[in-house]
Amino acid sequence: MELAHSLLLNEEAYNQLGEFQKAEFIFEWLQFLEKLLPVTSRADIRENQKKLVEQLTSLLNNSPGPPTRRLLAKNLAVLYSTGDTFSVYQTIDKCNELIRSKDDSPSYLPTKLAAVVCLGYLYKKLGRILGNSFTDTVGNVLKAMKNAESQGRYEIMLSLQNILNGLGAAAVPCHRDIYKAARSCLTDRSMAVRCAAAKCLLELQNEAIFMWSTDLDSVVTLCFKSFEGSNYDVRLAVSKLLGTILARALTSKQITASTKHNFRRVSLEDVMELLGTGFLRGSCGFLRASGDMLKGTSSVSRDVRVGVTQAYVVFVSTLGAQWLERNFSAFLSHILDLVSQSHPKAVQSAMDAIGCRRCVSFILRATVGGLLGEKAQIAAAKEICQAIWKLKKVVDAAISDGNLETKINTTDVTASQHVLVCALQELGSLIHGLGTTAAPLLQDSSTGVLEAVISVIVHPSISVRVTAAWCLRCIAVALPSHVSLLLDRCIERLSALKSCPEAVTGYSFAVAALLGAVKHCPLGIPHGKGKVIMTVAEDLLCSASQNSRISLQRMQAGWLLIAALMTLGPAVVQHHLPRILLLWKCIFPSSPKDLETEKTRGDAFTWQVTLEGRAGALCAIKSFVSHCAGLLTDEVVQRLLPPLPSAVDLLTQLSSIYKSYGNSLKTPSTVYRQKLYELLAVLPPKAYEGDFSAILKELVTDLTVTDSQIDASAFLLPSLCHENDLLLLGPLLQETDHRFIEEQLLLGNSIAGGSLEYDPYSIYEKFAKGDSVPKPLPPALSVISAAGRLFGVMFSHITESHRLQVLEQLLNSIKQTKGSRQQIVQLHVVSAFSTSLKHLANCKGSLGSEEVRRSALMLVMGALESNNPLLRCAAAECLARLAQVVSDSAFTAGLAQVSFDKLKCARDVVSRTGHSLALGCLYRYLGGISSTQHLNACVGILYTLSQDSTSPDVQAWALHSLSLIVDLAGPLYHVHVEPTLSLVLMLLLSVPPAYAEVHQSLGRCLNALITTLGPELQGSSTAVSALRTSCLLGCAVMQDNPDCLVQAQAISCLQQLHMFAPRHVNLSNLVSCLCMNLCSSYLLLRRAVVACLRQLVQREAAEVSEYAVALVKESKEDFTPDVNIREIGLEGALLGLLDKELDPRLCQDIKETLTHMLTSMAVEKLSFWLKLCKDVLAASADFNTVASIDTTQEEETAKGDDVSVLTSDSDDRFHPFRNPRWSTRVFAAECVCKIISQCENAGSAHFDITLAQERKQRDSRDDFLVLHLADLVRMAFMAATDHSDQLRLSGLQVLQIIVRKFAAVPEPEFPGHVILEQYQANVGAALRPAFAPETPPDVTAKACQVCSAWIASGVVSDLNDLRRVHQLLVSSLLKVQAGKEAQNEQYNESTSTMEVLAVLKAWAEVYIVAIEKQKNQCDTHKHSLKIVNSSEESYRDVTFSASGLLDLVQADLGTLSRLWLAALQDFALLTLPPEYASQLPAEGGTFYTAETIENARPHYYSSWALILYATALWLTSTGFIVVDPDEGVTNLSRPVTPTTMCQDSSTRPLVKSPEDVNTDRFHLILGISVEFLCSPGSDAAMENIIACLHALQALFDVPWPRSKIGGDQELGVELLNVLHRLILTRESPDIQLAALEVVRLILFAAQEHVKEKRRSAEVDDGAAEKETLPEFGEGKDTGGLVPGKSLVFATLELCVCILVRQLPQLNPKLTCSPAVPPGKHLLLSEDGSRLVAAALVILSDVPAICSPEGSVSVLPTILYLIIGVLKETAVKLRDGQLPLTVAASLQALKGLLSSPMARAEKSQNAWTDLLRSALVTVLDCWDQVDGLLQELDEISLLTAITVFVTSTSPEVTTVECLQKRCIEKFKTALDSKDPLVQCKCYQLLHSIFQHPNKTVSYPYIHSLAPSIVGKLQETEKAKPENAAELQVIQEGIKVVTALTAAAEEQHRAHLVACFLPILISFLLDENALVSATISAKNLHEFALQTLMQIGPQYSSVFKKLMASSPTMKARLESAIKGNQESIKVKTTKHAKNPAKSSSIQLKTNFL
Repeated sequence: MELAHSLLLNEEAYNQLGEFQKAEFIFEWLQFLEKLLPVTSRADIRENQKKLVEQLTSLLNNSPGPPTRRLLAKNLAVLYSTGDTFSVYQTIDKCNELIRSKDDSPSYLPTKLAAVVCLGYLYKKLGRILGNSFTDTVGNVLKAMKNAESQGRYEIMLSLQNILNGLGAAAVPCHRDIYKAARSCLTDRSMAVRCAAAKCLLELQNEAIFMWSTDLDSVVTLCFKSFEGSNYDVRLAVSKLLGTILARALTSKQITASTKHNFRRVSLEDVMELLGTGFLRGSCGFLRASGDMLKGTSSVSRDVRVGVTQAYVVFVSTLGAQWLERNFSAFLSHILDLVSQSHPKAVQSAMDAIGCRRCVSFILRATVGGLLGEKAQIAAAKEICQAIWKLKKVVDAAISDGNLETKINTTDVTASQHVLVCALQELGSLIHGLGTTAAPLLQDSSTGVLEAVISVIVHPSISVRVTAAWCLRCIAVALPSHVSLLLDRCIERLSALKSCPEAVTGYSFAVAALLGAVKHCPLGIPHGKGKVIMTVAEDLLCSASQNSRISLQRMQAGWLLIAALMTLGPAVVQHHLPRILLLWKCIFPSSPKDLETEKTRGDAFTWQVTLEGRAGALCAIKSFVSHCAGLLTDEVVQRLLPPLPSAVDLLTQLSSIYKSYGNSLKTPSTVYRQKLYELLAVLPPKAYEGDFSAILKELVTDLTVTDSQIDASAFLLPSLCHENDLLLLGPLLQETDHRFIEEQLLLGNSIAGGSLEYDPYSIYEKFAKGDSVPKPLPPALSVISAAGRLFGVMFSHITESHRLQVLEQLLNSIKQTKGSRQQIVQLHVVSAFSTSLKHLANCKGSLGSEEVRRSALMLVMGALESNNPLLRCAAAECLARLAQVVSDSAFTAGLAQVSFDKLKCARDVVSRTGHSLALGCLYRYLGGISSTQHLNACVGILYTLSQDSTSPDVQAWALHSLSLIVDLAGPLYHVHVEPTLSLVLMLLLSVPPAYAEVHQSLGRCLNALITTLGPELQGSSTAVSALRTSCLLGCAVMQDNPDCLVQAQAISCLQQLHMFAPRHVNLSNLVSCLCMNLCSSYLLLRRAVVACLRQLVQREAAEVSEYAVALVKESKEDFTPDVNIREIGLEGALLGLLDKELDPRLCQDIKETLTHMLTSMAVEKLSFWLKLCKDVLAASADFNTVASIDTTQEEETAKGDDVSVLTSDSDDRFHPFRNPRWSTRVFAAECVCKIISQCENAGSAHFDITLAQERKQRDSRDDFLVLHLADLVRMAFMAATDHSDQLRLSGLQVLQIIVRKFAAVPEPEFPGHVILEQYQANVGAALRPAFAPETPPDVTAKACQVCSAWIASGVVSDLNDLRRVHQLLVSSLLKVQAGKEAQNEQYNESTSTMEVLAVLKAWAEVYIVAIEKQKNQCDTHKHSLKIVNSSEESYRDVTFSASGLLDLVQADLGTLSRLWLAALQDFALLTLPPEYASQLPAEGGTFYTAETIENARPHYYSSWALILYATALWLTSTGFIVVDPDEGVTNLSRPVTPTTMCQDSSTRPLVKSPEDVNTDRFHLILGISVEFLCSPGSDAAMENIIACLHALQALFDVPWPRSKIGGDQELGVELLNVLHRLILTRESPDIQLAALEVVRLILFAAQEHVKEKRRSAEVDDGAAEKETLPEFGEGKDTGGLVPGKSLVFATLELCVCILVRQLPQLNPKLTCSPAVPPGKHLLLSEDGSRLVAAALVILSDVPAICSPEGSVSVLPTILYLIIGVLKETAVKLRDGQLPLTVAASLQALKGLLSSPMARAEKSQNAWTDLLRSALVTVLDCWDQVDGLLQELDEISLLTAITVFVTSTSPEVTTVECLQKRCIEKFKTALDSKDPLVQCKCYQLLHSIFQHPNKTVSYPYIHSLAPSIVGKLQETEKAKPENAAELQVIQEGIKVVTALTAAAEEQHRAHLVACFLPILISFLLDENALVSATISAKNLHEFALQTLMQIGPQYSSVFKKLMASSPTMKARLESAIKGNQESIKVKTTKHAKNPAKSSSIQLKTNFL
């Protein structure tokens, strides 16, 4: 193929190829040429032009296929337009000549067609350059058309369209001729020709004025004719033509002089009348129709009506939204008039009426719903209301005059019904779409929407009543606040008008509809409503028999209400279940005898009532089973069963009853059957086993009943076919934008589709699509589908013999019927049998013996050769399922063989299509048949069939089947890939475009092939690249196909290719193709486009976005998408599309695409994305409100862009989005949240204004979020104050995120302030409306979160400013205090729970922050040293008066604490396991009611943790003060503490003592915490766990709770075990640290307890002997610890867990394993170090709670761990700092060694032994490390030795061998080269030398003092070089000074005599002082200072020495003199110096 890539055709390569490859080669070359020509220089083109033209024109004779001829023509045109145009006339002549040729053979046809196509493209591209040649050309082409076949006519029409396009107005001379030709084509046999003619005429009307002036009527009539017998594509094309022409006629002003005299201005009325004529009278002309109408025979064909319906929509869309707004009332009255009584023909039969109503609804939905913005929609809704009021008056007038008999038949009444139905449906859909933005519409009393709807609920016509009820349901879903009020109103009217039949049915429909709406309203309705409705329903049922006139209606209404009540779910129904079951039992006769007596007694009317009632009861029970599955216990099922046998008995008797009483019972008995079947299908089959045979008999009768003439295939079968196979059956079964009206064409003429009045019970069911009316089918059809479903369930449960019998019965009944009836019976039977196979497959059942299989096979095979394609499709699927159920390979092979044989000999289309599909389907359920022979046979046969050009149907079905096999045969197919790909390409290049279905099947084949090849497509071998090129070539051919669905296939193929081989797909071409089709009129194409975009942007969002913009900028051609990509980019275009699109799946895909683009590009294109979101949100905002807020706030930031937003309302250019829908605005608000989180991941500069401004100055392209803060706040404000509740929630969410993320960003211009402070007015204004009384609770709850976030963030430091927001919370608190009495009656009780808890949680958050701030403030005052160096922020925190914030809360704290405790008590009750349900209070808790317990749970779960923490904090600050007689109680906190928590509980009237109250509270908090921490779900939020641990910390921070837990060991152990488990399961360091802090406090509590017991024992036993004192603490006398009971054991377990997790080397089991390399030190992370340190602190406290024996048993473990940590983490750090873990382990060691247990009598010896061993371990650390000495930190180990020496009793360390080793270590350290080690060594020795016990200190002094003095003497010669060395000398001097002081009298003089000369040698004389280094100077000063101290102390020795050495004396004197004057300054310096040197000592002085 590479050889094809040249400017000229490579003829040499071309001639070597085979026939088919030539075609491929040519196409590849032409494709390449198309890309090459526009970018080749003009000179090159001219040079090669002659040769190129020759090559291209010669190709004309090569009979090119359709895609090739189009490309060829395009290239010729481009060649002439860029090169010279000399020879163009020759080319045109040549084409004309080819067209004139007399050769009519099929082989010559492609050449003729190619010539026609070439002419079209040449004129299109070159236009007027071609002068007058066009008249001849057009004449020639039209002449050729006279005897052309359909392909020719098709191509000629398209060619003429191109010619007209190119010539524009110049073509006027030919307009009439072309018009005539196109007229005849518009009613052509071939649908493709009709489409082409419509396109041609559409082009013609641009210039041919006569089409929309003089000839308008005939054009319109022509279009109507064209609709007759049309298909979907024709209707689309012709309706576009018709709508455009009429719109043009209406708006045109340009009238040329020539046409003026016969031109009439067309008014809107005229246009509407023209369209109306088509809608009402069809295409049969105006005169002829009247004759038929008089005879009463004419009925408009449906396709005309549907076509006209689409034309209405095109007409309005062309004129645009603003036109519609202006002319809406005229338009509405015309549209509604179409179904009014003024045209009785349109609505004469129910079928016609339903069809017309659908069309009218569609017109209104597509125009009002699709074009208008929200404000205009509200205006439209008002107009529709007016229409309803008008009709209401007519009805009232008709009813009031005349007596009762005539009232129902009054023509006006029946007439108005269809208009009302349409108006009510549209009103419902409008309000449903508007959602809560429709609130102002309902509040507007002048319109009276609700009054209007409710007034027609009592209309005489049932369809109006039911539609009005549905309309109320829509209003309820849109505005949940109205559900409750509407229910009350309807129930009240129902009770009041119980004796009016219309009112009873009307209002019961309304109540049922409203109950159905409740599940769409998350806020629900008050629980008590269920009781009211149940009472009304019972009342209706009981009073039904009182008045025969309305017994039927009451019966129906009663059961309808009960059935609807079930949708409220188990929580409501369980209270009424006994009554419902009783009613159910009573409605059926209790025994067969009673049924017999019933039969003898009744008459037609009583039977009608009985059947209606029983059908209602069956429906109610079915509703119960489907909505309350939770209540279906065995007991309830047992109570449901008894009436079933009698229900089945009645079923068997129905036919005889019907025979006795005639036709009036036909419908009731059918409905009864249907409802019984539906109920049985949802019950477990076991329940009615006994009645199987009776029921099956009835089912078989129903399925094979022959009097049914309705072909219901379109209803029954699609669900049984595989969705992919339905694509074969054309667009009618596919999803399109016109599905709603197109559906009626699918059904036979006898049925128009479903309608609500056929089954009012469907009004409460959940619909597939939110706002579309449910469309139940007529009972005659519903009963068949119900019978089919039940047959499916039962067949799998009956015995084999019974199955055989049933199948034979069915087969016989098919044989006995003939003709069309036979087909209908066959259809019912196959649908039922197919359902049963589905069930069998699901339950893995088997079919049965050979006979059963044979019968089943006969049944299916018959259908496989049916004339109905849908039935063939279902039969093929059924066959495959049969093979799946039998699952026997021989059987399957047999099935395939039957099809093979049939296909070999059959010639008819029907059997060839059926059997070829069967072969594909067999593969679907058998996971690929593994035999290759079978595969080869299938593929061979299907290849042959797919090339059968005589029948496109056979080709399409065979190729579809082939695509299934390719997809399912898996790797076996690889052998066939190449030939299949060649076949697909050959067909793509040769099948005429008119056969779209073949092309679609080819597309599916190509898609399957690409999937089969998969990632192999990336390969580089020649074979792979040839396959890849073929795939790309196939995609290119399909992209050029005129059929939109084929283009959709092409896009999904390219999407697959892009997934597997992204480098080989040309992204820019693909993106341009996607942008072109973004607004296609075909839903499936739009879906394919967006699905492809979604995949592309996951990898290459930026490229896709750039290509889209580049495409729009470059495109000079006719690419004007409906969306403005140039201004707002692809992202904006998608947002715009999201706003217009109604298909939920497509909207979801668009959202995902935008989300992917946002995540990958929002940070780079920040301004762009924010502007998009802002445009969407601002497009609908009320500008005045924004302006009023912002002007007060933003003097300094009001820059140009802000002004533009406030003024842009009038200016269209600023607004790419006109009136976006609320759902789009919600999505934009969600996008803002995502943008913020993207920026958060991108870097800190987005939240730091100083940094952002710096970087922005450096590079102006950089952009940071913080610079857009004003916009963010404004967007949040606009959203939070909108009419739409969803948008308010999103806006508040954005606001909350902004507050959380930007709270700490400082404002650089005003130090000490933050950047958010300037927006406080906006925040306040955004929050205020959410606290208004009429706001829904969910919005208020969300606003509470924002309030608390705002107050807690500390943005506002001035309390007066905070008060605004604080006031909102206070007002909510008052509402909470009002309690249940003041609850909102509109919503479910659980919503008030939600609101109350949100308020309490918000207060809790504020209180927690206030307390934390107060703590920090105290801490900062304590460490006031730190403030000097700390940053401004911490300074600001301190200045923020934390006490001020606390004061704000303090005022309400009394109330709050009471409410918090009550909420916690509720929560505690709700967390009890189900078995304690009986212990819950019957009336519910403080904030929830018993009935709504399930709905309330989630609200408690989301808020309990913070409330718990706040309560714990409050209790610790005030609540746990127990009255103690010894001390005066602080009066402050008493009044705040509510003395009891359970004042309301009647069980304990006694006043509790404060101790009891406190105990209750303590256990409440502890219980909730333990319950939660025991098993926090994997989804439990981190915040909850941490809040819970903090609450426990707060609790144990005060003595009283500590005494409780200290005294209750089991409790402590349990808590420790829970915390241990938590630490094991949660990795987060924050959680683990918080847990360790709780452990420490528990241990502390236990210590206090043990101390207290020991103290009191000593006091009591003062006189007794000490020996007899009982031992307190764990381990008693034996030292044994019991796991599970022992606090010590639990603590150790927990600490070991933490330590081993951080330092696995500590685990002796691990250390031996190869996983841990020995001796390698790990540096822990900061978090890890903190955890280890915390664990060590706990460990060192453990012995304190043991008895002496107990302490002995735990000591080895503790020592092992502490020394282990020391050993593992003692690593040298650069600055001589100790690692945190080492510091902690030394501290722990010190704590442990100084434990009183070491000296206690009972344990002293054991401790001494153990401590010695520990010391040996420490000493051994040195020896273990062989080559690693440098790593180990000697300082840490020396410190450890020192700790041992100084903290233990002397007998531990004075053992000679140990002492020696210790001294050795110090000696080594003194000789160290590292000054840091020396220095530390001196410090440590200093402390040892001063040890009070001489046995300890003397050996060290004797061994080490001489070397220290020696070292100092050496220093005389080598003065210190740097500060470190200086410090070593200073420390040495200090040690000797200390020694001197410690020496005994007789030796002291000797020491001083040695020491003084050394000191004096450090002094410098005046001259040396000047030139000395800093170190020397400092040393001089230090020595002098020491001398000044020592001199006076030992004056005698001093004087003696001075006398004996005059040089020393002189040196000393001069030094003293030199320092005399500056002595004061120096003294201060000296004072500072030691402080410096001891700073390390301060941190690590463990001694």
